[in-house]
Amino acid sequence: MVHKRVRTAVFPVAGLGTRFLPATKAMPKEMLTVVDRPLIQYAVDEAREAGIEHFVFVTGRNKGVIEDHFDRQFELETTLEVRGKDEALAELRKDLPSAGRTSFTRQQEPLGLGHAVWCARDIVGDQPFALLLPDMLFKGEPGVLKQMMETYEETGGNVVAVEEVPREDVSSYGIVARGEGSDEGFHITQMVEKPKVEEAPSNLIISGRYILQPDIFALLAEQTKGAGGEIQITDAMQTLMKSQPFIGVKYRGQSFDCGSKIGFLTANVVYALDRDDIREGFLAELNKLGVGREIN
Repeated sequence: MVHKRVRTAVFPVAGLGTRFLPATKAMPKEMLTVVDRPLIQYAVDEAREAGIEHFVFVTGRNKGVIEDHFDRQFELETTLEVRGKDEALAELRKDLPSAGRTSFTRQQEPLGLGHAVWCARDIVGDQPFALLLPDMLFKGEPGVLKQMMETYEETGGNVVAVEEVPREDVSSYGIVARGEGSDEGFHITQMVEKPKVEEAPSNLIISGRYILQPDIFALLAEQTKGAGGEIQITDAMQTLMKSQPFIGVKYRGQSFDCGSKIGFLTANVVYALDRDDIREGFLAELNKLGVGREIN
């Protein structure tokens, strides 16, 4: 069966990043770096690997640096060229989306993830789209969105990435109930936002990567505020489930919740140890602290 190709990805980047104050007072949390790449760049790289052609950023005040990051900086490029920094110059140019492939729109009030997605409705149009939360960093081969795309090409509908957490932690997440199918694609029969431990249908959490049909926009337009007094994407997806299939993909890989300090610091350690150019030096410094031997 042929399904509409997913060409567009939406990145909600309007959050205030209060858990990282004062660092995020003047710098968007999405520009915090894991080793030497901003979080938002990892998300864009993942989308590009999956075949995404159009990158839509839902921003807010003080987020202009994100737009600048995905633009050319001629003075910097000229300086690198004059100094013979060819490798650094090539890396900068490789990271840039092609001209006309990025769009930016504003979420003028912090009304929740569902509202942020709704703000992208006119840019996305009547087409399926990917939704990536930049706070969530995934390390996998292939990337999580590419794994989801492979499932989508077979099933169509809406696709959600999921992972397992300890049962006692389910009340902090959106949880799905698993129906028929394999880890690469199973039917989701229920979604619950932050359930009590004893009421959770499983320990499979929604992990910050989605492929959604455009019908979600009409539902978000009428969605009332839910958990936390915000418009929740999960609530709209629950309604959409009544008329469209939702497929879960238990992805292969490792996740880091970089919206938390522990997750962010852990990601930096893991990604640093995965870099051939800095691994040995980093381990040497960790050894001085008495922790490198355990890692090595």
